[in-house]
Amino acid sequence: MRSHCHALLILVSLLSPRFAESAETPNFVIFLVDDMGWIDPECYGNPFHETPNINRLAEQGMKFTDAYAACPVCSPTRASIVTGKYPASLNLTDFIPGHWRPWEKLVVPKMNLNLPLKEKTFAELLKPAGYVSGSFGKWHLGGGTHYPGQQGFDEFTVTGGRHFAPKFKTTPREEVADGTYLANYLTDKAEDFLERHQDDPFVLYLPYYAVHIPLEAEEKLVSKYEQKPITDPERVNNPTYAAMVEHIDDSLGRVMKKLDDLQLSKNTVLIFFSDNGGLYQRFDKQGEPVMVNKPLRDEKGSLYEGGIRVPLIVRWPENIAAGSVCHTPVSSVDFVPTMLELAGVDFSTTDFDGQSLVPLLTGTGKLNREGIYWHYPHYHHTSPAGAVRAGDWKLIEYFDDGHVELYNLKEDIGETTDLATENPAKAGELKAQLAAWRNRVGAKMPTQNSDYDRAKADQFKRRPR
Repeated sequence: MRSHCHALLILVSLLSPRFAESAETPNFVIFLVDDMGWIDPECYGNPFHETPNINRLAEQGMKFTDAYAACPVCSPTRASIVTGKYPASLNLTDFIPGHWRPWEKLVVPKMNLNLPLKEKTFAELLKPAGYVSGSFGKWHLGGGTHYPGQQGFDEFTVTGGRHFAPKFKTTPREEVADGTYLANYLTDKAEDFLERHQDDPFVLYLPYYAVHIPLEAEEKLVSKYEQKPITDPERVNNPTYAAMVEHIDDSLGRVMKKLDDLQLSKNTVLIFFSDNGGLYQRFDKQGEPVMVNKPLRDEKGSLYEGGIRVPLIVRWPENIAAGSVCHTPVSSVDFVPTMLELAGVDFSTTDFDGQSLVPLLTGTGKLNREGIYWHYPHYHHTSPAGAVRAGDWKLIEYFDDGHVELYNLKEDIGETTDLATENPAKAGELKAQLAAWRNRVGAKMPTQNSDYDRAKADQFKRRPR
């Protein structure tokens, strides 16, 4: 793909430990938001939400306009973030344990209900280089014997449940005051980790539960947005959701301030990302509307841009040009190779699906790959499908009837005009490319359902284990 990154050209020899043994090993913070849409931050164009800290991060680092989650739902994308592999490669292609429609046309393939322990996470891969690692928040990659501690993390707390009064899935279960907001609690954990490990090379993984439903926020912020004038009536403008976005922004600001106070900002690579696109409404249409991804089409759970295109900002002062913008398509599978290169860890013999983003971040080169891929053989907001983006072109293939849709994202970011009939050559080329990729990674496909019942097809049940 052709690189469209606008960044200050900096000598690679000054940046990568691969080229300069004297270069200081950078720290890493991955700040992961749950269900934040591409359009949610102010700096991505939202006129209702207030995100001064996300805005400041973009001013200090590189903002990506075409960044993608590896799946339109959480667990698979999280697996891709920690391993550098596509969900299809891991056979972990839906959120755990996922939905099930027993009377639909297709039987969805069985998948792993945890991240296999044989897969190496960035915590395990960075440990030989002396890194201490911490994971605090939503794991969602398996429980019991498949928590972060079994995947190389030195310190971890796994939380779940609602946004107030944090619930703990790991022991010891900490005592928290009544009314504690989960995002604030996780940020407390992050600040403590940074304080204790300020003299160590560290990698801090912060997977927040916000801004995922249920809609819950502190009343003072909700009231603020209830009173705020609406500038775009075509958006949902949900006051509680807007408050949740601001809660996340506050937490980011606290992490940034702690890095400043400890004089760690200069040598810390801070990655801000979302695990999938924004949610308009629950899959079963229960509950109030949450947000809208306009100008992107559709929402979480679909392979249209609204389900997979997400905000990504990366800051590394003096190494990544402040206020730079990158239009090159990138994916969550790229984070692990990027961190390993910056840490000086040789990964030439490791089988990653992603590529290092160092050439883009430093303005020293381009990526060389034929496309970015998705495999989502499950029922959610749409029927089972796969997709590929190659350059400006994107193809979606639906597995229930085999039809394909083709879009030129440069001219049609909202995917309003299907060009498959108009341009059958390009559609055929990308369909073949997608099929070849599925074959390479061993992607499992759905099969015909002998119990198909059109009258009951839309009924969801919990997938049997």
